[in-house]
Amino acid sequence: MLLLLLGIIVLHVAVLVLLFVSTIVSQWLMGNGHTTDLWQNCSTSSSGNIQHCFSSSANEWLQSVQATMILSVIFSVLSLFLFFCQLFTLTKGGRFYITGIFQILAGLCVMSAAAIYTVRHTEWHLNLDYSYGFAYILAWVAFPLALLSGVVYVILRKRE
Repeated sequence: MLLLLLGIIVLHVAVLVLLFVSTIVSQWLMGNGHTTDLWQNCSTSSSGNIQHCFSSSANEWLQSVQATMILSVIFSVLSLFLFFCQLFTLTKGGRFYITGIFQILAGLCVMSAAAIYTVRHTEWHLNLDYSYGFAYILAWVAFPLALLSGVVYVILRKRE
């Protein structure tokens, strides 16, 4: 049972790291000496050093992506906190429903953010000069892992 709990905690921490990195790092879109994330647009030199950074545009869709990514991080942190609270207060045989629901909400938020970002950048799909960066890919990787850990929490029963 201890190994199962350790595995669940490791999976949850991995999801948290993926969510933090994908929210913070400036690599959602790359190309032509520019990198873009949710917060700023940066130009890079040929050696890869960042030269200038400007804040991102104030488009409504970008603000919704920012909000849903922040919500996914908040839901995942709350889920981990609730898991530890329920681990010590839940009665024997009880399920971790609240923890699982918050983690599933985190997965749905990150999926929504990545989907909105994808839909709003359709003109870049045909342009070979631009490509999606690793932070964008990490957001998509965090989505199924968050859902998986949420389902595991819902299925999990407390034993002694």
